[in-house]
Amino acid sequence: MWNPAGHFKTITEHKKLVLEHCFKLGLYRQGLMHDMSKYMPSEFLVGAKYYQGDRSPNNAEREDKGYSAAWLHHKGRNKHHFEYWIDYQIDDKDHAMGGMRMPKKYVAEMLADRIAASKVYNKEKYTQHDPLIYFLKGKSHYLMHPETMKEIEHLLRILDEKGEDACFWYTRNVYLKQKPRIQKKKREKA
Repeated sequence: MWNPAGHFKTITEHKKLVLEHCFKLGLYRQGLMHDMSKYMPSEFLVGAKYYQGDRSPNNAEREDKGYSAAWLHHKGRNKHHFEYWIDYQIDDKDHAMGGMRMPKKYVAEMLADRIAASKVYNKEKYTQHDPLIYFLKGKSHYLMHPETMKEIEHLLRILDEKGEDACFWYTRNVYLKQKPRIQKKKREKA
């Protein structure tokens, strides 16, 4: 159903929520720049065409065409999506694809994104449990780096068990302050 006004309202509401969440995390630039590609014609026009209001129009485009051109454009430009970080595995001689480790600031933005998407699509039915439930539903088929998987699940479990304020406090004051662990395998050869 062609609905540019409805789509504009939905993506702007989502962007506003992510902005608020990112500001609570101290990620000011990321909050301001989050999902700007959704306003580009290659994403916006598809979103207006497949708009439904209660789920991503990318799913409807995928059902119609067998793929989502808007999603392929979006995930290739937005580092808070784990799909952005899929590449050939360094140690794999068969050239297998795999998830690369995401920098923590993008994992934190992914957290903000997942919470905001759950709020926008679930509307008044939203609970702090929804982002974790959504994550767990797809976890078995995500092509995500194991450490990134552990990190986002840990943050979502804090949200699930202790609420948004505790989750944002922990993410900003503990998770984002931790030094990244460097993989020793490759570094030892240098």
